[in-house]
Amino acid sequence: MIRHQPSPSHLVLACFALAFGCAVAWAKDETVPPRSSEPSPNEKAATDSVPLPPAAMPEKPAVIAPAEPSRGDEASAPKPAEAQVPAVKPAEKPAKPAHATDEIHGLLNLGVSLTERGDYDAAEIAYRQVLNARKVATEDLKTALLGLAHMHRRQGELTKAAAIYERYLKDYPGDERTPDAYLDLGRTLRSMGVYKLAIARFYNVINSTLKLPSSEGFDHYQLLAKTAQFEIAETHFQAGEYAEAAKFFARLRLLDLAPTDRARASFKSAYSQRLQGDLDGAVGAFKSFIGQWPDDENVPEARYLLAVTLRELKRPQEAFRAVLDLLHAEKSRVAADPKRWAYWQRRTGNQLANDFFEGGDMLNAHAIYSSLVELSPEPAWRLPIVYQLALCYERLGLPERARTSYQSIVDGIGASPSPDLAELGVMAAWRIEHLAWRDQVEKQVTAFFESSTGKVLAATVPVAPLKTAAQ
Repeated sequence: MIRHQPSPSHLVLACFALAFGCAVAWAKDETVPPRSSEPSPNEKAATDSVPLPPAAMPEKPAVIAPAEPSRGDEASAPKPAEAQVPAVKPAEKPAKPAHATDEIHGLLNLGVSLTERGDYDAAEIAYRQVLNARKVATEDLKTALLGLAHMHRRQGELTKAAAIYERYLKDYPGDERTPDAYLDLGRTLRSMGVYKLAIARFYNVINSTLKLPSSEGFDHYQLLAKTAQFEIAETHFQAGEYAEAAKFFARLRLLDLAPTDRARASFKSAYSQRLQGDLDGAVGAFKSFIGQWPDDENVPEARYLLAVTLRELKRPQEAFRAVLDLLHAEKSRVAADPKRWAYWQRRTGNQLANDFFEGGDMLNAHAIYSSLVELSPEPAWRLPIVYQLALCYERLGLPERARTSYQSIVDGIGASPSPDLAELGVMAAWRIEHLAWRDQVEKQVTAFFESSTGKVLAATVPVAPLKTAAQ
């Protein structure tokens, strides 16, 4: 048994839970097992990155910084999302033993409820009360162990969770919930960075499902086996073994998976090709994914990666079209997940427009900046983009349009600007003064040459007499 000495306040809470469980007679017919699938993975929460003007000299472009990438093999690559695999429901439990008490079942349900609410200390007390009880059915002990391990995973105590899963698998090697335990143990080990051992545990999931009777939860075990294969591919991906990841994700696309999972495998396969250096193959894979699954949640990120990859392959016009496809996506698709689309639209537009600007391609840069302006009416977003457009006008030889854009920035910021826009207002005002100075100099130079240059040349340059053939 796992021993734990609770504090007095915790004992009071546990007693209250016991009384409450008896009163309402929780779970009279069935023990509620802990969920075997891990909590919803970290979706790249789409954040509205606020573009900032540069702190460099005013004559340099105000580079709008895209959101900071989190991981990848290069600075431009965003963090790949963790594996989002088919939801696996726990296998159904046999009928509880007759001697199981309502108090035990109440504690088990209480542990599940407290874990979901994030009250981990109280949840641990509930589970340990079951484990330390004198007369507890074996099925209830199993449920308490798995629930305690799941609670530690949610809490972030991965070492404790792994130890409990290992104990469960050692004590109950042929249990029907063994595949679920192996799956959660593999996910726990992967989160700890122990990739090889995690892959071994995922293979244990597949092997253990083959040893169980086919009549007991066949559909559940089949889903577990598919999920384990997805987790193996994802573990190779997170370990940086992109060639292996691409191979496993390509195999997954051939399985009888749900459409969402097949789409996710297709996206991860293309991403793996890019990260392993097969840029041409990645371009084709991303295009195939976008064409086959246009409504998948990973399409915005796929369009970003496609544009960046084309840019790296020195195919600027294709990259330019890929950016515009992302910025001009259908409103119905954007409305389905506006934060995600906004994040990737802004990041892609910022990065590629700045690349075109720095490369001297003002027309493509201007076109992308013009589309970026329309994404949001917020001054903190629009005004830095307008500054970039004004710089493009200067480079294109359109000083009046540049001056108008700079003045709109000064007017929009006002006399008491916010701290994040104050420097931009100073830069815009400086550019206006610079344009006025340049106009004055050009007028003076033009007037000088028109009034004096021709006369000076006629008066000072001697003209040699023509010589004839006789001379």
